[in-house]
Amino acid sequence: MEERIQKLIARAGICSRRNAEEFIIQGRVKVNGVKAILGQKADPKTDEIMVDHRPLHSQKKRYFLLYKPKGYITTMSDEFHRPCVKDLFEKLNIREKLFTVGRLDYDSEGLMIATNDGELANKISHPRFEVQKTYKVILTSPVNERVEKRLLRGVVVEGKRVEISSLNLSDDRKQIELTIHEGRNRIVRKLMEKVGYSKLIRLIRIRIGGLELKNMREGQFREVTREELEREIKLQKKTSENKEGNTKTFVPEKEKPVKKEGEKSKSQLKRLAERQNRYRIKNRQ
Repeated sequence: MEERIQKLIARAGICSRRNAEEFIIQGRVKVNGVKAILGQKADPKTDEIMVDHRPLHSQKKRYFLLYKPKGYITTMSDEFHRPCVKDLFEKLNIREKLFTVGRLDYDSEGLMIATNDGELANKISHPRFEVQKTYKVILTSPVNERVEKRLLRGVVVEGKRVEISSLNLSDDRKQIELTIHEGRNRIVRKLMEKVGYSKLIRLIRIRIGGLELKNMREGQFREVTREELEREIKLQKKTSENKEGNTKTFVPEKEKPVKKEGEKSKSQLKRLAERQNRYRIKNRQ
């Protein structure tokens, strides 16, 4: 059965679906000897799919929790030769090619998911599922009530409001635990900078969904199952409530209504009507 090439690449464990799209754009993917294009479909049983001159083969799916230490980047290589999580993967001595799901910046530490299951990685990182992430932030000075109220109201960062699902403060108010479902780059640091904390002593991701960092040491991995990930992260969830209490239903991509062959969109119909109108005016003249 034919499927989109980026989905096949992700399923084979090469990379996430988003990265597979970049591979296609960069010309690193060929189908039957011809460079693939974005949106193209192929059948792995009958078509020869090559990624970086290597045939596409399915790998055994592996799933790990990782405590990323501070001072590591989450990419597989770095032009400045900084330590990468790939260096930690090599200690596992496994054949499968792993990659991390989501982001955690160089100066931050904490829980990450590492896998070679690109399809699951795409689900976890997709905004539709609103996967909750909890961070412990250690500050240079206490949080006053004004800042606490501002955080609870939500803070606009780069034109988009960041909603905080829960906020807990230590007795001295110098440590906070906040939960968000945002995945933007350095979002917690940018959030705290907006409320007056440009420097943080420590930033640790302690929870993803129901998966916790507890009892793990820096640089340590723990292998888990796909079932455990899906259960603890609650990927089945397709709804969220807005401020009015209404429920918004998310429709998975495969369940979206498919446009029938020959059926035109509203914009296409509008452009067609405009062309027909211009043609009628021209004929009258």
